[in-house]
Amino acid sequence: MTSETRPKLRRIQAGPGHWQGQPVIVLRDPLGLVDMAVAIPRNVAPFLELCDGTRDVATLSTALELRTGLRLWPGYVEKMLAELDEVLLLENERFAQAYRETVERFRSNPSRPSTLAGTVYPANPEWLDRTFTEYFDMASPEAGDVPDIEQIRGLVSPHIDYNRGAAIYAEVWRRAAAAVREAEVAVILGTNHSDCEKLITMTQQSYATPWGVLPTASDVVDKVAAALGEEEVFAEELHHRGEHSVEIAAVWLHYLVKDKVCELVPVLCGSFHKFVAGEGQPGEDEQVTLFVDAVREATADRRTLIVAAGDLSHVGPAFGDHYPVDGVGRADMSVADGELMDTIARGDAEGMFLRVKKEGDRRRICGLSPIYLALRLLGETTGKVTGYAQCPADQQETSLVSICGMVFI
Repeated sequence: MTSETRPKLRRIQAGPGHWQGQPVIVLRDPLGLVDMAVAIPRNVAPFLELCDGTRDVATLSTALELRTGLRLWPGYVEKMLAELDEVLLLENERFAQAYRETVERFRSNPSRPSTLAGTVYPANPEWLDRTFTEYFDMASPEAGDVPDIEQIRGLVSPHIDYNRGAAIYAEVWRRAAAAVREAEVAVILGTNHSDCEKLITMTQQSYATPWGVLPTASDVVDKVAAALGEEEVFAEELHHRGEHSVEIAAVWLHYLVKDKVCELVPVLCGSFHKFVAGEGQPGEDEQVTLFVDAVREATADRRTLIVAAGDLSHVGPAFGDHYPVDGVGRADMSVADGELMDTIARGDAEGMFLRVKKEGDRRRICGLSPIYLALRLLGETTGKVTGYAQCPADQQETSLVSICGMVFI
């Protein structure tokens, strides 16, 4: 790196940590191009904001001192930039080359391998069969007022780990089992938890599970890519490699269809933060409309199942709230989630979004975009809740994630 270089930091993952008793910020590559991280002192954090591609190395040191009063010893900035470059956190040709090679490897693999097998669920197909059978045994024997199974066109399934969400998973997938087995194509819309720019991220790669491979419906992906542009839908394709939301629903799908061919359309859904913040509405967004129209047209002549893999509220200190969730907080959470689920059950995509926007998404509904898009794809629909739970998100059980299962006709 020369003195004329103008370093620009990529979109990265940053989190608090400690090193030798001192507070640090741990920086990682969200794409996982390298399995390493960099830790920098917390008081040097403003330096990262200055790495925007407009300043050379000397100017970075001066700008940091002017902004914070912090004077770094000679060579420290160069050393820090070299470490960031080593783990591919700078936007330069070295990163671009590594990215291109990783994308090529991902696309040339026989399939997208499961990333949760052996941790969240058994990697052995027989053990996984037994595990899911046990989960199904947990489900309620009575269907209640849930629609007849042959009418079901879609569902909401969590993407939390199976240990905490087993009962909710089992209930909704058991209720939808017959419809799942009849499906010719399943569109799974999962939350993209990465810091992403794109609303819609597709892949032509097929998802593997311990039972084999679920083939991707390439023609549907092609249709969406033609409508939105290949750069738009494939720019962040590598997020599929490590994102769990689609995979965790795809395993349930595969459990039910087994050897029957059911093509998959895996879709990662980006954040609606810009809409919540007031930059338009998803109902008026051209990209959203083009996506919905393209998927509907491409699947019009096939029995299609729409799956939204999304959780509901995320509250408590584990998610940045100042206070633990107590009994009153749990009750308030149940009421707010209930009102949101009622809106979703009416098939009201815009009403759902506006309800979340009205409260500034203070409960962090991470399933907002996949559930919204599922409702848009389903069109006129009504749904029924098959289960609801509040799951602990820390050891003290003062932070919670709420999840639900729903089926739609």
